[in-house]
Amino acid sequence: MAALMIQGCGSDVGKSVLVAGLCRLFANRGLTVRPFKPQNMSNNAAVTAPDAEGRVGEIGRAQALQALACRTAPTVDMNPVLLKPQSDTGAQLIVRGRVEGVWQAAGYQDRKTALLDVVVDSFRRLRAEADLVIVEGAGSPAETNLRAGDIANMGFARAADVPVVLVGDIDRGHVIAALVGARAVLDEADCAMIKGFLINKFRGDPALFDQGRAEIATRTGWADLGMAPWLADARSLPAEDAVVLDRATAPGADRRVRIAVPMLSRIANFDDFDPLRHEPGVDFGFVPPGQALPGDADLIILPGTKATLADLAFLRAQGWDVDIAAHVRRGGRVLGVCGGYQMLGRTISDPDGIEGVAGSAPGLGLLDVETVLAGDKTLRRVAGRLVASGAALEGYEIHIGRTGGPDAARPVARIDDQPHGAASADGRITGLYVHGLFDLAEARAALLAELGAGIDGVDQSVRVDQALDRIAAVLEANFDIPALSRIAGLA
Repeated sequence: MAALMIQGCGSDVGKSVLVAGLCRLFANRGLTVRPFKPQNMSNNAAVTAPDAEGRVGEIGRAQALQALACRTAPTVDMNPVLLKPQSDTGAQLIVRGRVEGVWQAAGYQDRKTALLDVVVDSFRRLRAEADLVIVEGAGSPAETNLRAGDIANMGFARAADVPVVLVGDIDRGHVIAALVGARAVLDEADCAMIKGFLINKFRGDPALFDQGRAEIATRTGWADLGMAPWLADARSLPAEDAVVLDRATAPGADRRVRIAVPMLSRIANFDDFDPLRHEPGVDFGFVPPGQALPGDADLIILPGTKATLADLAFLRAQGWDVDIAAHVRRGGRVLGVCGGYQMLGRTISDPDGIEGVAGSAPGLGLLDVETVLAGDKTLRRVAGRLVASGAALEGYEIHIGRTGGPDAARPVARIDDQPHGAASADGRITGLYVHGLFDLAEARAALLAELGAGIDGVDQSVRVDQALDRIAAVLEANFDIPALSRIAGLA
């Protein structure tokens, strides 16, 4: 059973996309491939397939994408430790798909060593069922201040004896310094795990960096395993880190329907809106903090969040509540998804302090519903139909809290033949808990038709699957796949 670990010189160097592309590349060769990430930190999560006992869990969105690249269902073993930040210093800890509490940064550092056994056990489960496991690291192994107790990079690689390939992002610049610097600060035992390097996100004539690649190989002693060009198809894949939203720009101003999403401080599952970004009839954009919501928007969508009460306060601090009220007075529509749905109601209560300090706050008052954050987290895949159009929808729920009230008598959808969500009397304000609402072309067409926009008719799953095949083909042409195979133990 072969394995290979892709680590990076930092966050957002493209590890997740490269692992997904390599998973599809080797799956296309007929191998049984599994993705693995020991520890992830992301509020973009996915619901896994039911296990043998019918239980589901949550893992990082990137590992669910990588499972799709392997043409297999996502499981909790693919990302056994997931941290979902709720504040600058605290995060919800998910172990093998289930909530284990909220941990502060300092306390979690003390706990990591105990989690290494869980991580290695999950890895061995995957290794037993696969020809190849491709592992994604987290951040950078060169963050030597975090090396003690590490379970995400070299700590895992050495515990599981998995060879490492290190990725540098040339689009950021200083890629020679990043790779050579990593070699300089890592101890010799960690360096011995690294068998080669890859360059990612190159633009232009690759021959222009031949000398740079040779210098990296000379200074590090690591094998040059190839250089990937800028992968335009990566834009079709769900992103894991909210940092990419800072660079998200709305398409051209000639588009017909304008949809805006405020970038909440703990925004979660923002890939819900990826299908809208591809629609030729939609001008879609995330609105960053410090900017007003556009006055000419046709639809404002309040997204999911890992900390509803905190982000409701954040929304008000930005003045977005005023913008939303003005938008509604002008006849605009508002859709709330998950935490955004909770914000639209009259009140949100957290009696047990699940998100932090116990308390409650008034919502935006646009829907006559109330939310109580209590009970077990809801984790399930769903399928149903939109009430207004009868269009089929599919997606998943991943939330804490129950929402109810008079406006829930006007459901947005029926899930498992049960009413779901709530709508105002005039139908312009709606909310529901379903993530992935726009993925099916049928549901997306119905929702955008209310705004006067058509669609391209492509299911998001088809778009992503096609992008994975194209990315795999590019990696095949630009990476030394025979060498990577030998490093992994395939040949």
